[in-house]
Amino acid sequence: MGLKAAAAAGLKADRLRFPSVAAVARSRMMRLWVLRVTTTVLLWTCLVQLTAVGETWGPRVLRGWPSCRMAPDARRLAVPGPVVDREAALLPKRIYRNNGYLMVSCNGGLNQMRAAICDMVAIARYLNVTVIVPELDKTSFWNDPSEVRVLRELPPRMKRRVELGMFHSMPPISWSDISYYHNQILPLVRKHKVLHLNRTDARLANNGLPLDIQKLRCRVNYGSLKFTSQIEELGRRVIRMLRKNGPFLVLHLRYEMDMLAFSGCTEGCTREEADELTRMRYAYPWWKEKVIDSYVKRKDGLCPLTPEEIALVLRALDIDRNMQIYIAAGEIYGGKRRMASLTSAYPNLVRKETLLEPSDLRFFQNHSSQMAALDYMVSLESDTFVPTYDGNMAKVVEGHRRFMGFKKTILLDRKLIVDLVDHYKSSSLPWDEFSKLIKSVHANRMGSSSRRMVIPDKPKEEDYFYANPQECLRDPDLVRAWHPEEFSLFYREGLWLESRKDGAAT
Repeated sequence: MGLKAAAAAGLKADRLRFPSVAAVARSRMMRLWVLRVTTTVLLWTCLVQLTAVGETWGPRVLRGWPSCRMAPDARRLAVPGPVVDREAALLPKRIYRNNGYLMVSCNGGLNQMRAAICDMVAIARYLNVTVIVPELDKTSFWNDPSEVRVLRELPPRMKRRVELGMFHSMPPISWSDISYYHNQILPLVRKHKVLHLNRTDARLANNGLPLDIQKLRCRVNYGSLKFTSQIEELGRRVIRMLRKNGPFLVLHLRYEMDMLAFSGCTEGCTREEADELTRMRYAYPWWKEKVIDSYVKRKDGLCPLTPEEIALVLRALDIDRNMQIYIAAGEIYGGKRRMASLTSAYPNLVRKETLLEPSDLRFFQNHSSQMAALDYMVSLESDTFVPTYDGNMAKVVEGHRRFMGFKKTILLDRKLIVDLVDHYKSSSLPWDEFSKLIKSVHANRMGSSSRRMVIPDKPKEEDYFYANPQECLRDPDLVRAWHPEEFSLFYREGLWLESRKDGAAT
């Protein structure tokens, strides 16, 4: 009995020292439950506090979250704040998912390529595809000296597909709206992984696009796209030389041989010159129009003004005879003979070739687009810009000067001008009356604010987006609102890329 009692007592003591497994499990579950409840309460408290102050200092991801204190309707309406202004937000910050690769070949001259790059970047941003521009029509003259890491070429696997011909190439339809790219182009990118657009001029509509697409075109054109440092440095030097002598006017005198051959305009040319221009037109098979009536075309206002005609117009507008006039153009067809009237009326005519030493231009001399880039820079900074023809450069500079604060740009009514010039030269219109009519007609054609003319189903005849980017003009902070960590452009070694800071092309 004594042994049994001792054993029972010992067993009871062991049970007190070593609780049962079930008891231990219950204790652990209780502690875990208490820890979870405490953690949940703490996290919700922190989240409520962060949300309450998120509008002031919190990260963008917290802004617009419904607060516990909001009414139900207010919660449904809560959205992230706009990047630029409340009326016209830019594209929202996104989680990037690459849908494929878009290779682009830019065709045309300087300003066709400029507009094309802006359009293709906007399209790629909308479709969430990686845009790569491996080809430009001319030698490289674009650059953005950003230090952002970018994708410079296709990844090895995609590059191998292209080398094996496993990609699709096509020209997109001209003047297409964004639904065409979403419904027709995006499925092709997803199907083939790599899509090559082999033409890019005028492939995006002027009108009827979402506001964020229009603003993105402006952000690329005015905020990111830059020339190489060599071109920019030389352009700034020319501008300084002109500014040292006071105000200056830039005359974009489109009277080069190729322009006249293409347009078929031969006003003031000799018979031999007219024949030479005709031969040149027939020598280029991609210039579709061959038989052209120069007289009719000029009367319809479709020819560039001649040097003689523009001399009369500038005088009629009372442009000071001593004004510096910078000629933004290539070699004028007919040379000194055709420039005689203009030089006589305005002796302070200058060109980049007369302002700079031959050594300054030796790297640009044989590259027409690089020379045009210098003219573009000077045209932007001029006190007055006067284009004699509404080609691509004239339109893009016009729009850029509007964006810079509606700088004075005299948009000439060529059809009316040639009619008045013919009457004046035939002595049926006295000079005073001629001058009065020229001033009256152009009083409201100085590049001021206006609405783009929209012509449904005739995009070639309506106002060009880049000549009057009206969606961007009411937003002076558009470029300053540019966030380089979200978007940048880079061009080097023949490639234009849109990239993010983490190195992934977007």
